[in-house]
Amino acid sequence: MSQTSRGERPSWEEAGLKYYRLNHFFQQYFGTRVWKVTLDAGFYCPNRDGTVGTQGCVFCNMEAFNPNQTWNIPAETIPEQIDYGIGILSKTYTARSFVAYFQPATNTYAPVEKLRKIFYAAVEHPQIVGLVIGTRPDCVGEEVLELLEEMAQKTWLSLELGLQSCHDRTLRFLRRGHDFASFVDAVERAQKRNLNLCAHVILGLPGETPEDWLQTADQLAAMRLHSVKIHNLYVPPHTDLEKMYRSGEISLPTLEEYVSWVVDFLERTPQECVIDRISGNLPAQYLIAPDWCIDRGKVHRSVEAEFARRGTCQGRKVKQDGESLEKF
Repeated sequence: MSQTSRGERPSWEEAGLKYYRLNHFFQQYFGTRVWKVTLDAGFYCPNRDGTVGTQGCVFCNMEAFNPNQTWNIPAETIPEQIDYGIGILSKTYTARSFVAYFQPATNTYAPVEKLRKIFYAAVEHPQIVGLVIGTRPDCVGEEVLELLEEMAQKTWLSLELGLQSCHDRTLRFLRRGHDFASFVDAVERAQKRNLNLCAHVILGLPGETPEDWLQTADQLAAMRLHSVKIHNLYVPPHTDLEKMYRSGEISLPTLEEYVSWVVDFLERTPQECVIDRISGNLPAQYLIAPDWCIDRGKVHRSVEAEFARRGTCQGRKVKQDGESLEKF
């Protein structure tokens, strides 16, 4: 099965969009609106169990980042979670087609046979049309990639790799437990197997300037990934990031600043790259700051307004092939 398009490449510009939205890609690829059902397979993280580290990232609150726990979903097995999620989405949005999204924790951090059983339990559901797997770049060994390549022949599949920044100094500050070279290596090996790849990035990280995250945009643009997920920096409770925020050690951008950064980033992102998300938030009980990210609709409208003000769109400032990129 083609992992990019069943027909011609979707034209988001012809649809009047300013950037290549995920829901537009799904509509064109599957021929219908598709929704993500978040699944919790009970995985953990090597950055917390001692394999890589014990503290986790400075922003990590595993409960806050797990929608199934936050919403007290009364389901345990993968099929039960899918049925429950579909039930909610169907009532709210009259949804009919769904992608299974393994989001919380590190979803390739387990023996491959365990992964096989869990992932197949999802894709065998009759209303699941695709699979999204979130993980770390240092947790995609060859056996894992072989399994994902196998599954990508049976269903649409996207592998999400957490990066946040291309700058190693920032990754050390965040306590990510891997460097940029690990991300590049994971991308190169996964692309050899023709897997769709999505990179997570955060704009506004402490110690970084707009030029720093534009360098991240340029690095990702050169890799020609399938998609990018952009987050603002937000502060969950009971994290080292919260301590830094409350002590005044770090500051957070205003909505206006963040919107400008998003448009800058998207101008440097290739037109064929799907934009999975342009902001992030948490349930109110888990969000310390900033308050503005709770209203995702306002964030989206503000980004659209900034595109209109500039008279620009995604991809207008992508570096051409052959232009040099520094190594960070």
